[in-house]
Amino acid sequence: MGDYAVSAIIPAGKRDAILSTIKNYYIKYKEQLLYIVFGAATTLINWIVYTLFLFVVPFQISNAIAWFLSVLFAYFVNKMFVFESKFISVKQTIKEMALFYGARMLSGVFEIAGLPFLVFLGLNQQVFGIEAAFAKVIISVIVIVLNYFFSKFVVFRKKQE
Repeated sequence: MGDYAVSAIIPAGKRDAILSTIKNYYIKYKEQLLYIVFGAATTLINWIVYTLFLFVVPFQISNAIAWFLSVLFAYFVNKMFVFESKFISVKQTIKEMALFYGARMLSGVFEIAGLPFLVFLGLNQQVFGIEAAFAKVIISVIVIVLNYFFSKFVVFRKKQE
């Protein structure tokens, strides 16, 4: 579909306005958009690593390896692309990475404790045969938001000049 086909659907004046609007939204919400994109990539890596390691180790070990490697991936892409944190020294990078893993462990504990709590409150509805699916969605959204705030305001917070 060439430029002509797009022009036939959307007039040039409107197309420029639409592209300008998209560009402005990207500039305004770049950090959040990249966080979502790399979060999806992190999830995909987690599932791929988990599946591959299932061929050689029990699922518990496979899950631990997948979690560790996907969080490592998340650390680097969040550092470089989402929050654009600079590499200062090895010592500071190790400290930052430890904070990142610590924050992910804390949100993991919240997820592990929060799901049964929401089920206890009555949010145990099944969706497509998945037990407590509604509670799992709520917890997942909360964990994503927690991870974003931990990353933005604790791990990769901008230092005062």
